[in-house]
Amino acid sequence: MFSTVLPYLLSGISVGGQYALIAIGYTMVYGILRLINFAHGDVFMVAGILMVYITSSGVPLYVAIPLVLVTTAAVGFAIERVAYKPLRTAPRMSIMISAIGVSYTLQNLVLYITGGLNQFYPSIPFISETVTIGGASTRMVTIVTPILTLILVVLLVLLINHTKIGMAMRAVSKDFETSRLMGVKINSVISVTFVIGSFLAAVGSVLYFTNYTTVIQTSGNMPGLKAFVAAVFGGIGSVPGAVVGAFIIGICENLLKGLDTILIKAKITTGMLGFTTFSDAFTFALLIIILIVKPTGLFGEKQTEKV
Repeated sequence: MFSTVLPYLLSGISVGGQYALIAIGYTMVYGILRLINFAHGDVFMVAGILMVYITSSGVPLYVAIPLVLVTTAAVGFAIERVAYKPLRTAPRMSIMISAIGVSYTLQNLVLYITGGLNQFYPSIPFISETVTIGGASTRMVTIVTPILTLILVVLLVLLINHTKIGMAMRAVSKDFETSRLMGVKINSVISVTFVIGSFLAAVGSVLYFTNYTTVIQTSGNMPGLKAFVAAVFGGIGSVPGAVVGAFIIGICENLLKGLDTILIKAKITTGMLGFTTFSDAFTFALLIIILIVKPTGLFGEKQTEKV
């Protein structure tokens, strides 16, 4: 029984770590700007496309990977400066519409460049290799993802809690206007937040597209949406909450995909019940249930309105 469940559990942990790296970008931006950056999933997709084109031009992987990470961080910085900074004092709805506009702009730009054709992600040595764990065959990326995710999260938490820019981030997330009056450089803090979020999304893309090797202009839609759900599920604005929510969603989603096989192997049923069909719907159903029970998410703090 365990040998049947193990491959799906390993896959869930791996995918959960990839969702977590994307979800951190959502939760950090929301924590500071109270903005849902709907273009964040497309930044993740752009990182995948950049890797395809940079490696296809003959650049070796050991140069291409850092170049993709830095370029994606620069894309996040540019998006914030061009699409969000001019709307800093605009109504929140205007900023949200701008985010949606950026999302579709990136998708259409990639569609124009690629002609809508599938782009195949390059094979990355070491993490693309097959390994056996407890009798289950999987890729090395399945082991690397949760370890790398936890290392990056710890480094991020240390940055937030023990550096000057981290202190500024915490101050701005607590009270935007007071922080400005106290001399905090708001624009710099917001730009750094977008750069960090985009960098982590690029790391997530390297891990994700190692397993799902086809990249198209809509490749960021579902991972981005599920990462957003993970951020809300864990408590939007909380980095640990986003990570925990992402791992829970990744594991549950993959166990549901394998539920038919697990039930057949356990001799509970003799036919396919089609649970795989509902793997995506389950993510959003789980979110609805959690928000009904705990509207602020697992680790979210209750907001008190000042009057």
